[in-house]
Amino acid sequence: MNDGVRTERKGAILEVTLDRPKANAINRAMSLRLNDIWTDFQKDPQLRIGILHGAGEKFFCPGWDLKGAAAGEPTDSDWGIAGFGGLNYPRNLDKPIISAVNGIAYGGGFEMVLGTDLIVMEEHARFALPEIKVGVVPDAAGIKLRRRIPYHIAVEMLFTGRPMDATEAKHWGLCNWIVPKGESLAKAREVAQMLADGPPLLFPALKQLLQHTETVGQNAAFEVHDALNAVMKVARSEDLLEGTRAFAEKRKPDWKGR
Repeated sequence: MNDGVRTERKGAILEVTLDRPKANAINRAMSLRLNDIWTDFQKDPQLRIGILHGAGEKFFCPGWDLKGAAAGEPTDSDWGIAGFGGLNYPRNLDKPIISAVNGIAYGGGFEMVLGTDLIVMEEHARFALPEIKVGVVPDAAGIKLRRRIPYHIAVEMLFTGRPMDATEAKHWGLCNWIVPKGESLAKAREVAQMLADGPPLLFPALKQLLQHTETVGQNAAFEVHDALNAVMKVARSEDLLEGTRAFAEKRKPDWKGR
């Protein structure tokens, strides 16, 4: 049965593809499925990096399936433990996720992108928050966007619903790379493999440090750093010794994840 989501494991990398024609719009069932996928991803010790992609050439994801809602599909507020699409609300998701944005990412689709760590945009891709036009509060974007870009630019997007192209998104720091049409997944795979070849303990420690210190002052942030088990685990790890030896011996480290 096609539930609108395809997954594929490639070693330590999990690829998640939104595939619900015609536009990859998300209904409640698909959102719950995505929540399950990311929950299982976090729990699986063999998976270390995630990629989120959209099928097709025009749409990454336009967000909520408004046509389905208008036709009477359930609009229950239970979209899953981490909210719409599984990447909106805070939880202990400490593995890197890369967005490969292959087209329009509007509304909840854009909010899912904001829930990832690295963003590849194709040159024709667009971000927007058109919820203002249907009377819906873009809750995750309303909280996250002003933390990522200047306040007045975030408010403009929230209040007007106007689209932002890839060049502007790169200007404001909302994407890491712009690539030609059809090449976002290849770039995301390249980045994912680079991360997967790195020290396994380091990225969870970095993500936890970023998450726990996002809204605290500098002195308090250093206290959080000193108290985080994931950070201390890196400091006491065999991999740290291996990394120093490999550097001294001018060879590639043999990471063990311990």
